[in-house]
Amino acid sequence: MKNLMVAPSILSTDFAYLGKTLEIINRSGADWLHVDIMDGMFVPNISFGTPILKAIAEHNKKPVELHLMIAQPERYLEVFSKYGVEQITVHAEACLHLHSVVQQIKSLGCKAGVALNPHTSLESLEYVIRDLDTVCVMAVNPGFGGQGFIPQTLEKIKELKQLIKRKDAKAFIEVDGGVTRNNVKEIWNSGADAVIAGSSIFNSEDPVKAIQELKKHP
Repeated sequence: MKNLMVAPSILSTDFAYLGKTLEIINRSGADWLHVDIMDGMFVPNISFGTPILKAIAEHNKKPVELHLMIAQPERYLEVFSKYGVEQITVHAEACLHLHSVVQQIKSLGCKAGVALNPHTSLESLEYVIRDLDTVCVMAVNPGFGGQGFIPQTLEKIKELKQLIKRKDAKAFIEVDGGVTRNNVKEIWNSGADAVIAGSSIFNSEDPVKAIQELKKHP
């Protein structure tokens, strides 16, 4: 039986202590590092760009997933791929030609993920699901950390699991937003393979312990 994987979302950390944060994550049981990039257009927030990615690349020892919450992400894929990222995840809602963007990510040597906002139907994945390495189910409206988990997400995870089986796809399911020790078991039981957690890790007294508790809780 597979174990639940956990990826800390660095958006929730204090960037005044980025080096220390990366050191903590490096020695933790985190499976990879989740990095949110926002443009202030696709979502109502701006996070950071290439200088922070450069710093992460120099000090981080975990695989990196870039989560691009940006309009027309294809404009920046080549630039971002140069920072040693393993996977790039784009939003279905932000891509006019989703299949083309997925193929572009793969041509750059990265795994391809697609994220879906809470209101977005799984129908948008029908004809690309077999090309995807990961589907990221948003359990909050993207843009800000610390939001509460949307309960309807659990049903969406179950339906996604069935879609993957029906299409004979291999996509991995990760859930992003509002993940805590109190709901991680339900998320796991619904069919998720991994969770992205920010506030519940970095607002705790011991982030290493918080990561381990999420991993073992199911």
